[in-house]
Amino acid sequence: MVFGLLVAWLALGTSAAGTERDVPSGRLERFRAIAAAGLGALELSGHEPAPESIGEIYALLDAEIVDNLASGSLFASEGFLQERLDAFNEAWGGTAFRVLALRPSGLTVGAFQLSPGGWGNSVRVYGRSGSGAALIRAIQREGVPVLHEMPSTRGGDPQFLVAWVGPQSSRGSTGLRLELWRRQGTSISLAWSTDAVTEGGLLVGRFSLGAQQASFRYEVRYPGWKPGCEGQTEHEDLYRYDPGAETFVLARRQVVNGWHREFHAFLASFLSALSARNERALAGLVPPILRPRLPARLEADLACDEAVGTPPTSVAVAAVSPDDRRPWSLVFRRAAGGWRLAAAAPAE
Repeated sequence: MVFGLLVAWLALGTSAAGTERDVPSGRLERFRAIAAAGLGALELSGHEPAPESIGEIYALLDAEIVDNLASGSLFASEGFLQERLDAFNEAWGGTAFRVLALRPSGLTVGAFQLSPGGWGNSVRVYGRSGSGAALIRAIQREGVPVLHEMPSTRGGDPQFLVAWVGPQSSRGSTGLRLELWRRQGTSISLAWSTDAVTEGGLLVGRFSLGAQQASFRYEVRYPGWKPGCEGQTEHEDLYRYDPGAETFVLARRQVVNGWHREFHAFLASFLSALSARNERALAGLVPPILRPRLPARLEADLACDEAVGTPPTSVAVAAVSPDDRRPWSLVFRRAAGGWRLAAAAPAE
C-alpha cells in the first residue's frame, strides 16, 4: 500500500515536472507574438508600447497564474508558478518575472518587468476568490519592481515591500521609491512609502536593502540646490521596520555636505539685503571697498558653485543683475563670524 502511494506520488511529481514549462501553447505563442510586435521594435526606438499590447500581455500572465492557483496543490506553489513564468521569460528574453507566496495568507505577489526602462512594469497581487482565484490588485509605477518579504503584522495581516528602481541618470543618480503594502480587510493598501521622506521623490547615489531595513543616500532639495552639481547637501538615511508601529521609521540620518545648504541660506539673506538696500545688514557682510561696485540687485544663477577646501573656506557663485541681465561672479570667504563677500566683478 505504502509502495503504491509512493509510486503514485512519484508519478505525479514526474508529471508535474514535465509540465513545468508546458504553458498552453496558444497562450505562450500569443505572448511571444505580442512581445515581438509590441515590445521589441518599440524598445529599440525608445517609445512606449500601446496600452492595448500591455493590457493583453498582462491578461495572458494573469490567466496563467490564476488558472494554476485555482488548481491548487502543487500547481499553486511558489516554485511551480515561478517555473511557469520562466517559460514566458524564455519566450521573450527582455522580460523578468518573479513570484512570491505570502504564507499562510493564500496571497501570491508577482513582480513583472516588461522593460528595464520602466514602462509597462507592474506588481500584481492574486488570491482566492470563492472556489477559484483572481487578481486582487495591480500596481503600476515608474521603474523596475523588486519584491522583498516582510513579516505579517501583529494582527496577522500579510505585507510585502516593493522597491521601484529607476534608470540611472547621466550624473549617476537613480530614482528609488520604496512601498510597504499590506492586506487590510479585503483590500491591498499602501501602508508606507518613501514619498514621505522627501518631496519630489528620491534620487539616490546608492542604496541597500536588508532584512526589514533600507539605507539610501539621496539628494536633498532646498533653496540654492541645482541639478547636476557636485558637493551639495545630501542625506544618508537608515530606515528600519518597527513591529510595534507596524511601519518603517528613521533610525539614523547622516548629513553630507551640510555646509552647502547653510551657505545658500546665507546667500539668500545677502541677496535679499542687497535688493532691499539694507545697508545696516550689508555692513557686516560686504567690505566698504566692495559696496560701491555692486549693482542695486542681484539674483542667483543656475551655474554650479566653485568651492575651495573641505569644508570650503571660499565659494564662488554666479549671479545675474535682473536690470540689465549682466552676469556677475561673487566670491565669499568664511571668517570667524561667518561668510563675507571677498570679491565681486562682472563676468567677462
